[in-house]
Amino acid sequence: MKKILTFIGLAFISSSLYSQGSPDYGNGLKLNLNPEGDKYVRFILWNQIWLRNTEMNPGTMVSDEATKNSWNIGNRRLRALAYAQITKRYMVLMHFGINNQTFINGGGSGTTGTGGYGNGKKPQMFFHDAWNEYAVVLPGEAGKFSLSIGAGLHYYMGLSRMTMASTLNFLTVDSPVFTWPLIDNSDQFARQMGMFAKGKYGKFEYRFSLNKPFATNIAPVDVTNPAARVAVDNNGNPQFSKAGYVEYQFLDQESNLLPFKVGSYLGTKKVFNLGAGFYHQKDGTRTSVNSNIEKHDIALYAIDAFADLPLGNAKHKMALSAYTGFYNYNFGPNYLRNLGIMNVGSNDPNFIGDKAIAGAGNLQPMIGSGNIYYLQAALLLPSNADKPKIRIQPFAAYTNKNFKALENSSSQFDIGANWFIDGHHAKLTTQYSTRPTYTSASAEPKSKGEFILQFQIYL
Repeated sequence: MKKILTFIGLAFISSSLYSQGSPDYGNGLKLNLNPEGDKYVRFILWNQIWLRNTEMNPGTMVSDEATKNSWNIGNRRLRALAYAQITKRYMVLMHFGINNQTFINGGGSGTTGTGGYGNGKKPQMFFHDAWNEYAVVLPGEAGKFSLSIGAGLHYYMGLSRMTMASTLNFLTVDSPVFTWPLIDNSDQFARQMGMFAKGKYGKFEYRFSLNKPFATNIAPVDVTNPAARVAVDNNGNPQFSKAGYVEYQFLDQESNLLPFKVGSYLGTKKVFNLGAGFYHQKDGTRTSVNSNIEKHDIALYAIDAFADLPLGNAKHKMALSAYTGFYNYNFGPNYLRNLGIMNVGSNDPNFIGDKAIAGAGNLQPMIGSGNIYYLQAALLLPSNADKPKIRIQPFAAYTNKNFKALENSSSQFDIGANWFIDGHHAKLTTQYSTRPTYTSASAEPKSKGEFILQFQIYL
């Protein structure tokens, strides 16, 4: 009977995390390793293809042709994840795949030009996560308290819910990206190598980690005026980073089997959480004034709230989903990082006029020392009795960034809808987004737009 109850508990945890909105998916691709089913291997596969129309920053070329606007198709994510519950206390996980492959970039190392190893072709798969963990205190063994510890390349990066977001069930088409503040500089696609501890105490859930950041070595520009110094990622022999996130779950309790936080439960749970987190690394960036190098700590803090609540008559299966967060970032003086997802543009050396200081294509000021406020919300519309699986979820998001390196703050918007064929397992997402473009650090930002149609499937 104990083994049967354990199996039922594990199945419920797995199902509640990964089958939002699909009554048929159940426990997914699962291979039992014993007759009781409490030892198993679970496989998850997913793909996200983007069809985009992008209004380019001024001074952009695509494949050596000047352009103001570009259509393209890209492979945003192609991933595979497997985890094995070896015993009721011991689990191992591996997660690998590719990201951001377009017709011109994102290919394997050395791919360029025309031919079998030409532009954008044959991207190299890499591990996103690889860790094992041990449940020191299982739920129920010590009252309200539970504890698991683990080590490896992991996603327990603290700071906020969105910093550890699942990419399978975003509310909008994707992450706002600034919630991964170290992305591919001192982390590996939002992961670092280290040790973590996770667990619950009553309605509190906690995650803490100690990690060795990846080395960075960008040379700071030497200036004579201290007010003009600009911090860059240069951590030398990196000091250990510390990260943590604690949240209080007022209503239904969320699974913490895996680190990936759900973006929208589609009314299958009643959730309201408040959370706070941090990330800190000593001497993570550097500036140079009159050839004197100064080191600066990376100190990042966030508070956030998440709600996913059924609305109205249960037979209509309506739901409200919302997330809001306030992020305070300090990377050192005037730190600013420009990013653009799957940017296909390059600099046009023959352009005459004011270029965007962020660069060509869809680059924008994404991460920097300063404050960021973010809000997203969606309404899951009533189900259709004739086609109960077909659901529509309109959404909108707002971001305000106030970076110290820029004199004026920026506001940007996302509006769109999820068109569910079978919950998050098969869906289309349409989204129109704006982004700020600056022609100088003192200029008022202008706005450019981008339309995305995403095709998503996961098993």
